[in-house]
Amino acid sequence: MRMTKLLLVAAAACILHAVPAAAKAAQCGNNGAGFDEWVGEFKQEAAAQGISPKTLDRAFANVAYNRPTIAADRGQKSFKLSFDAFMQKRGGATIISRGKGMKRSNAALFASIERRFGVPAGPLIAIWGMETGFGSYMGNQHTLSAVSTLAYDCRRSDYFTDQLYAALQLVSEGYLSPQARGAAHGEIGQTQFLPRNVVRFGADGDGDGRVDMVGSRADALASTANFLKGHGWQAGAGYQPGESNFAAIAGWNAATVYQQAIAYIGQQIDGN
Repeated sequence: MRMTKLLLVAAAACILHAVPAAAKAAQCGNNGAGFDEWVGEFKQEAAAQGISPKTLDRAFANVAYNRPTIAADRGQKSFKLSFDAFMQKRGGATIISRGKGMKRSNAALFASIERRFGVPAGPLIAIWGMETGFGSYMGNQHTLSAVSTLAYDCRRSDYFTDQLYAALQLVSEGYLSPQARGAAHGEIGQTQFLPRNVVRFGADGDGDGRVDMVGSRADALASTANFLKGHGWQAGAGYQPGESNFAAIAGWNAATVYQQAIAYIGQQIDGN
């Protein structure tokens, strides 16, 4: 999946105008019984919002109600653990150890990202390690099925309908394959961006004029830094709890224990 910056901006402008009318119409559900009917209704609404029939047919050709996505959405129990238990469950010590090596071996990349976005290596590496083990495992769920399932599911239908429109824009421009696989909630790439965040914050980190969240660690990390900057990160300010940049980390994940883990791991890697 690749995208130029201009396309990212154009995509954002297009989709944001499409969502409000569409999000209210198709009837959500709490099990798979009504999913196929919902898909048919959604496709009609999306077509009325300007999404081409060709894009819709390609995007939904292999979409199915995804029970592993629902199970993952209902079972995020690790976010209720204590900090120590969460760090142990998520392998925090290993992320710190490997992360220090990642910082050394990619020193030029992290220096470039910090100059550009003001975000140091530590929190970026913490997110990278926590999300995918530094790109080693990015998920095996069908991305469009995952996002469609959550758009249909009543718990967060409006939020994921917006994500689905963003995913359709990526498909229409040829930057997200209809066969793409990723994490259970439809997250994409080495730092697990939802489709809307790819549109809003995708950044070219390797200088090839494109954004590849899956195949380019430079793009994934630059995009993550751009996300944090977009959520108020201030260059040179601290990012521990109570410091100004901790709020930007909070924008990454709503779970307090996750935020604390990112801040702590980042601090250990940055050495301050």
